[in-house]
Amino acid sequence: MNDIKSELIRQQIRFFGWVQGVGFRYRARHAADYVGATGWVRNEYDGSVTMEIQGTQTQIDQVIQAIERGRYVKIENMAVKKLPPVTGEYGFRVR
Repeated sequence: MNDIKSELIRQQIRFFGWVQGVGFRYRARHAADYVGATGWVRNEYDGSVTMEIQGTQTQIDQVIQAIERGRYVKIENMAVKKLPPVTGEYGFRVR
């Protein structure tokens, strides 16, 4: 039986709030590298940040928790969309 927390998933997450100019993307990259998640993160023109992240639900949750611990980061809302996993992806990039 597969544990739902250990299944590989991919999510696109759009973060709203105080998320640009506060080290958000670099904290995301560091946390993703630390937990072994892959994907990318980028600033958007409207002041939000978009992240595509792939890993287990536990890894994704750990990355979000690490970002929220940022000194000046204030996530007010998140829009989450499930995506199909990408095979052969490695690393986590800041775009």
